[in-house]
Amino acid sequence: MSRLRLIVCALLCILVVPFSAIAGDFDGSKPLLFVAIDVIECVPNGECNKVTPESIALPQFLKIDFKKKKILPVGEGQGKKSTTIENMELIDGKLIIQGAEDGVEGVRDGVGWTMAIAEETGKAVLTGSGEQVGFVVFGACTPI
Repeated sequence: MSRLRLIVCALLCILVVPFSAIAGDFDGSKPLLFVAIDVIECVPNGECNKVTPESIALPQFLKIDFKKKKILPVGEGQGKKSTTIENMELIDGKLIIQGAEDGVEGVRDGVGWTMAIAEETGKAVLTGSGEQVGFVVFGACTPI
């Protein structure tokens, strides 16, 4: 009987440890690479359209550096402008990060943003709101 318990405990350890290690990748303890997959732009009359990340000046890939509290574009031609993570909280299995970005100096294009990253899968939704426009970006994160 004790041998059976030992085998069951060993199997549980083998199965549980990898899942807990994977879940730890999306809790804010490791830097992540975010890729924008689908982008939707909405205006006050209720009209929403699927657009490209480039059309709203959003890089396709973003590096999320939790230790420095920065999000940076990845790749060439992105200007390397970063944004600051102002708030970070774990809620109901999601890592929620938030901030605000002034945009281009002298232009009224500032936005507030929130990103929710599922701790188990790394799937993410980024929302941004500005003056008379809102954006929803569906994407995914991977540890880097």
